[in-house]
Amino acid sequence: MPSLAHYMAQYDHEHGSAWNKLLHGVGIPLIFAGIILLIFMKWILGAGFFLGGWALLFLGHRIEGNHPAFFQGPIYLLVGPIWVAKEAWTFLTGTLRRPTSENTPQGNATK
Repeated sequence: MPSLAHYMAQYDHEHGSAWNKLLHGVGIPLIFAGIILLIFMKWILGAGFFLGGWALLFLGHRIEGNHPAFFQGPIYLLVGPIWVAKEAWTFLTGTLRRPTSENTPQGNATK
């Protein structure tokens, strides 16, 4: 069975466009907020958030020109929120995302 790192790398590869990342960064939390609202019987608001979040995800993939990762398997329904949380943490902390081939952060490579 592939590791979480494998799934995260695949998900990251399929979400390269800045617009797609932004739309996922908004859409996935909207989907979760919609689920929570539906659980607490705020039906109309919950359904609006849920459907609006999915619309943003599909719009992002239309812009990028690929299919959503969950078409490859339902595991990506869990990987997506983890990926968004990682992206948000990276943005908020200002840490670099991608190591170079020598496993050093891009900004610290001195070649």
